[in-house]
Amino acid sequence: MKVIVVIPARYGSSRFEGKVLAKDTGKYLVQHTYERALCAKNVARVLVATDCDAVMRACAGFGAECVMTSAAHESGTDRIAEAVSDIEADVIVNLQADEPEIDPRNIETVASLLWEQPEANMATLVARFDRHEEIADPNVVKVVVDERGRAIYFSRSVIPYDRQAAGAGDTSHYLRHMGIYAFRKAFLATFTQLEPGVLERIEKLEQLRAIERGYSIVTGKVACTWEGIDTPQQYQAFVKRYLAGQR
Repeated sequence: MKVIVVIPARYGSSRFEGKVLAKDTGKYLVQHTYERALCAKNVARVLVATDCDAVMRACAGFGAECVMTSAAHESGTDRIAEAVSDIEADVIVNLQADEPEIDPRNIETVASLLWEQPEANMATLVARFDRHEEIADPNVVKVVVDERGRAIYFSRSVIPYDRQAAGAGDTSHYLRHMGIYAFRKAFLATFTQLEPGVLERIEKLEQLRAIERGYSIVTGKVACTWEGIDTPQQYQAFVKRYLAGQR
């Protein structure tokens, strides 16, 4: 099984403009993520997909393969589909550029799920919640799965709703969605041709497009979570952790 990791790296960001090229650690943010992906054992190739000349130049500077894609794409998934359209591969992993602290073993895990379950179209990762208050946070996506680990639904709301607790109950009953995906290459092309459904438009969660159309998303549970970088404040916290670890 040939696995390719693609990192969509759009320069624009509503909450943190140019974050993929932030360099307070001495390395670009996208460079940190790229180097983590290179450490995954079952990955044949890692490439960055962008629509920005500055990102292309930065990637060339640290030796990353980078593909220029259309600026018209509405999502990273669309950008990835263009980037791999002429590349031979079995599985495409969508890894966000702002996840510099991802454990490479999690990349291996999400890809291997499609090897182990050949009938699944997509795969993603979930984890237990560390803090109860996160369950009600609409910025943290929740997922419910069936007995086989197949995703039933993703939501920004509290799911399942604990009637006795009037909302979020025992923390152990909830799963947090980690925003990394593996697609079979053929299904990636199909997925990006589908129109967003009602559920996706309401929740603003792209993966619901597959659920609503009856495609299967298999999940794998990982032991610990990792945080993406959405704001300047989160980036500065990462910089502090990174520099402390270099001492």
